[in-house]
Amino acid sequence: MADETLFEFLHMEIVSHVYKEQQSSKGTMDNKDRAVCVSVLEGMGFRVGQGLIERLTRDSPSFKDELDIMKFICKDFWTKVFRRQVDNLRTNHQGTYVLQDNKFNLLTQLSNGKQYFDQAPKYLAFSCGVVRGALSNLGLESVVTAEVSVMPSCKFQVVIQKLS
Repeated sequence: MADETLFEFLHMEIVSHVYKEQQSSKGTMDNKDRAVCVSVLEGMGFRVGQGLIERLTRDSPSFKDELDIMKFICKDFWTKVFRRQVDNLRTNHQGTYVLQDNKFNLLTQLSNGKQYFDQAPKYLAFSCGVVRGALSNLGLESVVTAEVSVMPSCKFQVVIQKLS
């Protein structure tokens, strides 16, 4: 319980620091600056995801296919990182997966009201990077995006990039 709270606070402070650094260098924040912040956070998450998946799969047999990897991400990996399993996994069997978490830990600290709804994306960038980094180390290049329609529920869309 204590380490979960520490991770949530650390995450909030990392997000705050990245945004403050970007704002202090220019004085104001426009959409380009916000995109830079999201990119920085996503990059941090990518590296963390790579390291975590190396550690978690060290003694595991290799995965059969893409769906097997996604099931591992939704159950074992998600549990280790976010302390719960994904509530729902959907796929179109063409490389697109939607992972739904109805009580995403990193959004539960924000109010459920509409006033912080526009702040949600900056708190999801790191997590998107974590998932993308984990998939990358498992041999799947992907694009991971997140959307929030009702707080603290979150949907992560994973699009696997097919190698030509």
